Amino acid sequence: MRCLSPAALLGSLLAWTMLAGSVIFLLAPLVVTVLVSLSPSPVFALPHGALSTRWYEQVGRLDGLLDSVLLSLQVAGLATAIALLLGTPAAIALARGRFPGREALATFLISPLMLPGLVIGIALLQYFRAIGLTEAFPALLLAHVMIVLPFVMRTLTAGLSLFDFTLIDAARTLGLSWPRAVVKVMVPVLAPSFITGGLFGFLSSIDNYPVSIFLTDVYHRTLPVQLLQYLGESPDPTVAAVSSLIIGLTVLVLILGDRLVGLNRMAGV
Repeated sequence: MRCLSPAALLGSLLAWTMLAGSVIFLLAPLVVTVLVSLSPSPVFALPHGALSTRWYEQVGRLDGLLDSVLLSLQVAGLATAIALLLGTPAAIALARGRFPGREALATFLISPLMLPGLVIGIALLQYFRAIGLTEAFPALLLAHVMIVLPFVMRTLTAGLSLFDFTLIDAARTLGLSWPRAVVKVMVPVLAPSFITGGLFGFLSSIDNYPVSIFLTDVYHRTLPVQLLQYLGESPDPTVAAVSSLIIGLTVLVLILGDRLVGLNRMAGV
């Protein structure tokens, strides 16, 4: 067994310490939220003594919560499906095409990840008003397609960079048309990229607040917007209970992704 020098040992210890500190820093707010949701206190406080589920029982009585959850699920599901339909041919064109401005176009398609959400929200609000789009649902759907599309593009572009396009040519020589060759050959190979991009895009849509706040109305409020309203009207641990349920949903999605794809492949390792 090779012995490490003091400098290497110190570096390894520092690296593991930084790793542990980063994990604690990221997980601490989530743990506190779950603990607060189990507190019997009517204010935001960590539980002392016995735990209580009273705030989870109050979740079903929140006015407008079910409607906001259904709206968020509907918008996220449709936006993810549309982003996959649009992102797949776009990623293929970027992967196979050799044309001027290709890199600039690829950067542009993932640019919503680089811009602050408030900037995107204000820009979309002004744009939709300029073209006469005043209905909240289609505006939310179009905005969330823009939010989800970069996640789909990044994962599909990465997957296509490793795909052997001669398989498509071989399928076509066997009598398949280009669309059927893509469906029969490319889609099964890129299934992990589809699933990963779809899952992350879906979660980013469900969780989005900065863009949604500019496009909702009194009849169409997504879940994050509705939660902020609860905080302003009746700030009690019921909001922490709803947040804990969302954390649980995220964990279930990650478990599903691990079963279908594997966390290492989802993380790009």
